[in-house]
Amino acid sequence: MMATKEANRMATASPQRKRRFQFILIKPSRYDDDGYLIQWVRAYLPSNSLAVLYSLARDCARRAVLGPDVAIDVTVVDEFTTRVRIKELIALIRNHDGFGAVGMAGVQTTQFPRALDIARPFRAADVPVIIGGFHVSGCLAMLPELQADLKVALDMGISLFAGEVEGRLDGILRDAANGTLQPIYNYLKELPALESEPTPILPGKHLKRIVQSFASFDAGRGCPYQCSFCVIINVQGRKSRGRTPDDVERAIREHWAQGVRHFLITDDNFARHKGWEAIFDRITLLRERDKMNIRVMIQADMLCHKIPNFIEKAGRAGVNRVFVGLESINPANLIATKNRQNKITEYRQNLLAWKKVGGIVTAGYIIGFPYDTPESIYKDIEIIKKELPLDILGFTLLCPLPGSEDHKVLWEKGVWMNPDMNLYDAEHMVTNNPILSKEGWEELCRSAWKAYYTPDHIETILRRAAASNCSISRLVPLIWLFSSALELEGIHPYHAGLLRRKYRHDRRPGMPIEPIWSFYPRFAWEFVSKTTRALRLLLWLHLTKRRILKDPARYSYMDQALTPVSDDETEKLDLFTHSDTARQAVAHVHKIEQLTGAHSAARAETPA
Repeated sequence: MMATKEANRMATASPQRKRRFQFILIKPSRYDDDGYLIQWVRAYLPSNSLAVLYSLARDCARRAVLGPDVAIDVTVVDEFTTRVRIKELIALIRNHDGFGAVGMAGVQTTQFPRALDIARPFRAADVPVIIGGFHVSGCLAMLPELQADLKVALDMGISLFAGEVEGRLDGILRDAANGTLQPIYNYLKELPALESEPTPILPGKHLKRIVQSFASFDAGRGCPYQCSFCVIINVQGRKSRGRTPDDVERAIREHWAQGVRHFLITDDNFARHKGWEAIFDRITLLRERDKMNIRVMIQADMLCHKIPNFIEKAGRAGVNRVFVGLESINPANLIATKNRQNKITEYRQNLLAWKKVGGIVTAGYIIGFPYDTPESIYKDIEIIKKELPLDILGFTLLCPLPGSEDHKVLWEKGVWMNPDMNLYDAEHMVTNNPILSKEGWEELCRSAWKAYYTPDHIETILRRAAASNCSISRLVPLIWLFSSALELEGIHPYHAGLLRRKYRHDRRPGMPIEPIWSFYPRFAWEFVSKTTRALRLLLWLHLTKRRILKDPARYSYMDQALTPVSDDETEKLDLFTHSDTARQAVAHVHKIEQLTGAHSAARAETPA
């Protein structure tokens, strides 16, 4: 049975507690292009939505929200690392007189078809099912009518939840226990405060299924910017709402007690969290006073270096990895997608500031913007390689996700978008683009990865890391992951994991189950072939790393990307001169500097 020991210990029944409500939390995966579920022995990133729901459900059990005579057992299944054994879960609920419900946690658009497939047998067994997450919330936030897949869910008797669940789970559980679940719960206009709410955590055995036992929690929600491709701003709002330093410390200490040392703060833009400084100070205190060797990854915008002490305090707080939304180096693309906060004149200052504190910088580059062409993308990549001190660059195809302004505009215009939500990921083109065919864009995206992660440039990245006091040992696995995931598995690195699992019967409905004599030999050959190529790359990276570390001149390495920002670089570097729009953006910045007198002050703050 799938009931966890943690759940039983969490809700130990007193003699008066006769009934036990079974609350099963499932994070669905999605299907690959062959129709098989994407699953791993270990995943690289945990599900923060699942952690949020588990911590809230655990708190509901502790407070006995269903009454003093009812205990709540919470079962957690992350399908990226665990099979959803539906028959056993149905039997678990039936063994408790049908007293229970299933909650689908954090279901994204690409996971929604799988969520429906999981829900069908539960609903056939008359088990209540609730689905929440960004797909449901995004559709209800931006569109005036229900989309076809949401109607399918409602026709199946599934309840849909839009918004954030803090302060609402008590009522949801009571409705489920009483058999009075509503078709739709919509709290999008009532965003909850996060202070003193239970902080996200997963059961210990689930944390062990994440590489390095990496854990996540959100210190805040909301982002002030208006990027048209973003769903988060339309679901979590544009005002910063955050947890307190006490909340963050509690989250870290509870994870620390389970052996967790590495954390991902999932805020879409931690630099705009109103309490960022107090949180960094608290984490620094834990590191320096309590000797807790915490390592943190955050997301921040390309203007965060302008916030006094932000990057310096991040370094002291153990932030050794940062994700920045580069998106494009073409100002016309940035303007077209309302990404007005990204200024190409700030890119080098921002990245060099992170280098100064030894941070590994990961950036995203989106392919398929209005002014993109194959030629412009390849040119951009070469400029980035030469002039920007980035470590890791990830490529995604522009995707009109339901919940984004891009999706709403296309929907209102009646533009064709692929009805298969499983394809709304980072690797598939789901709407028409006049420049290239769907297949052309997808091949261009695959080629972009190869163009960036050449052997020569990988060595350059490692040499820059050695010269910048950045941990090469931590950088090598990231380079390995980002340079091989799409080629080996056809999956973006953020969806990847360690050692692919594939089960013959876990195939998308409507696709045939392969016979034993063809499935297993092919899977074995794929495993051997992929493992061989992966190990060959790892060996090369290891040998390259050793050669660089043995080089006595490694600390004196210098190239254009590491060169400090200078007053005249906007007239010299390709980043600023490669197009008319780039030159116009630079001229605009210079004009503003002259009008405000900010030119000298800005240069004075440039990191060495």
